[in-house]
Amino acid sequence: MINKRKVPKADLKRSYNVYLQTGLIIALVFMIAAVRINLYSPPPEPPPIEDQEEVMMEDVIQTKQIETPPPPPRPQVPVEVPNEEIIEDEILDIAEFDLDGPMDLPPPPPPADEEEDEIFIVVENMPELPGGLKKLQSRIKYPDVAVRAGIEGRVTVQFVVNEKGNVENPKVIRGIGGGCDEEALRVIRTAKFKPGSQRGRPVRVQMSLPIIFRLSN
Repeated sequence: MINKRKVPKADLKRSYNVYLQTGLIIALVFMIAAVRINLYSPPPEPPPIEDQEEVMMEDVIQTKQIETPPPPPRPQVPVEVPNEEIIEDEILDIAEFDLDGPMDLPPPPPPADEEEDEIFIVVENMPELPGGLKKLQSRIKYPDVAVRAGIEGRVTVQFVVNEKGNVENPKVIRGIGGGCDEEALRVIRTAKFKPGSQRGRPVRVQMSLPIIFRLSN
């Protein structure tokens, strides 16, 4: 019959705690050693920089092209002239002036009155129309063509009032047609103005007047 009593040397439970603590201590030592190990590796050193070749800049001396003057012309070869040949002197015709006689002088300038009159646009005293524009409008005869066509509007006439107050060179600068332009010129030609003056002297003045054509209802 086998004795089931345990042998003290073969009892593992008695040394279990010792083995466990020993294993934990060894594992802790390994962990501490692993943490303290420096795993950092320095970066690789850059490759050495090769010395660049220095390029020397030389100053370029600007040269100036010297223009050589053209050679002088060759002297003419003298031609022998026979002694027997006589060179005739040229005779110059010099006009004779009679200092004692009357001299022709240019004509004198024309007097100021004979000069062409200037046409003014603005003067000190502008021409005046006796009776005003209303009296001039009363002379209008409405053209039949304009009446039938129902043409109305304003005709602007430009003209010159001379030193005597008469109308010269009337022309229509804005018309409406239908015979109204011609009638406006006729009425302007019959007008008599008080002439304009500049510095107390009557002068020619350019003017323009509107002639209104309006049909009565």
